Amino acid sequence: MAPTQVAAANPTIVASAGSRHLVRGFTQSAVYRRGENLQPRRTKYKKYQKGRVPVRTGGSTKGNYLAFGDYGLRIKSGTRLSAKVLSACYVALRRKLRPLKGSKIWLRVFPDIPVTTKGLEVRMGKGKGTFDYWACRVPKDKILFEIAAPSGLSVEIAREAFRLVGHKLPVKSEFVLKTSKTIQPGVLPPTTTPFLHAK
Repeated sequence: MAPTQVAAANPTIVASAGSRHLVRGFTQSAVYRRGENLQPRRTKYKKYQKGRVPVRTGGSTKGNYLAFGDYGLRIKSGTRLSAKVLSACYVALRRKLRPLKGSKIWLRVFPDIPVTTKGLEVRMGKGKGTFDYWACRVPKDKILFEIAAPSGLSVEIAREAFRLVGHKLPVKSEFVLKTSKTIQPGVLPPTTTPFLHAK
């Protein structure tokens, strides 16, 4: 799935109607639930099973490298992130990078899994619960965000921006600097079966 690229100086949300926000390129009827602008345009099924966060026992490193920006944020344990959390992280990044003209933010994950809930003390049966929010399953060591600026982005500003984002995440994260070891290689290393390492 291609990453979502947004400009920090160009907010996506351009108008609001009460608690509902309108997004550029959509009609007034295409408003988003709870003001979250991260949701797929359409899905094959309306509801999905819960599933589990993938554990890469085969040694896959997909999404663990920087591919677009100069700095990135990597999570240290697998989790399920909601669209509300990702939107809050993006707002924090955009607020910090707003003074830098032309700065860009890349979102490497996208919430495309509908999560349903049922009320408390509800008896079993009667079908699956109603839709509540969108979420995505993120495995360990995956890059969540990448940032860059054409005029040059200092390490101090990038580290402080990702520190603010880290407070909004439910798991621990780390700051990633663009080096020869963290950029996307031309040929990915072969995926062996380091089962002990994956634990």
